[in-house]
Amino acid sequence: MKSQKQIILISIGTSVLLMGAKFIAYSITNSNAILTDALESIVNVLASSFAFYSIYLAAIPRDENHPYGHGKVEFFSAFIEGGLIFIVGFLIVIKAIYSFFHPVEIELILEGMVILALTGIVNFYLGQYLVRKSKVFHSIALYADGKHLQTDAYSTLGLLVGLALFYFTGIVMIDTLLSLGLGFFILYNGYKLLRKSVGGLMDESDVEMVTKVVSILQENRRDAWIDIHNFRIQRYGTELHIDCHVTLPNYYNLIQVHDEVSELDRLVNSNGNIKTELFIHADPCLPQCCHYCRVKNCPIRSEDKTIDIEWDMGVVIRNKKHFDKSK
Repeated sequence: MKSQKQIILISIGTSVLLMGAKFIAYSITNSNAILTDALESIVNVLASSFAFYSIYLAAIPRDENHPYGHGKVEFFSAFIEGGLIFIVGFLIVIKAIYSFFHPVEIELILEGMVILALTGIVNFYLGQYLVRKSKVFHSIALYADGKHLQTDAYSTLGLLVGLALFYFTGIVMIDTLLSLGLGFFILYNGYKLLRKSVGGLMDESDVEMVTKVVSILQENRRDAWIDIHNFRIQRYGTELHIDCHVTLPNYYNLIQVHDEVSELDRLVNSNGNIKTELFIHADPCLPQCCHYCRVKNCPIRSEDKTIDIEWDMGVVIRNKKHFDKSK
């Protein structure tokens, strides 16, 4: 967690410097498009600050009031960041519309473009670094901050193209249209981040994560694991919580059941690259399971195995044993 805090502090410091540079570029040019980029940089600073605070809170150990820990705060941080981006995008659109009726003279555009180009390069590589580190630490806060910086870099690139067009043509309306287009682009990215954070807060199914974990189980499947169903994943910051039902031979004693459940836990935690807490309910097998059961030399088998059911997301998330087709 200390490393995550250091990464965010680097992001905050860099964002403050780049924000100052963009406002300098605006002050010497009076360009609405450059002002758009400068306003978005304020969100970069605020977002990085929220990310730092959320990582601090997420590191606090679980307690009586928060039995699953404090990791959900990272989704809240992403929600605030998305909201800020959305608000800034809205203000930029309003400012662009205003500029249609009250245009201003633009000066020293080439100098402003040089400053913007430098800030765009720094933002892109810093964002790329944060996204890469977010995958290492499984941090939604680092991911949101990194994607935001990369988006900022892309919008800066589009801005530079438009400003170059203005530089060679001298058409003032290009600056205003560019500002309007970037405003809508920022609105869209704010919406996407809001959507992702709300999904996390409401425990929306993470298809990619479920598919990854189920693939691990399928590739290392034991014959005694007759089926897995009612499989659910919740994410709390840098930790996963999985609960599911596992069907085991009904003649297993308590020690054997415990060993199989422990092996499932070990398998997920050793191969999933993320700390995972599993809550596993053991179900006894029924005669209807025999036609797909892999257990060899089963003393209670009522019929031969005739099919092999591969585990995938569509199979394991259902709240029923694999033989039950009625629900």
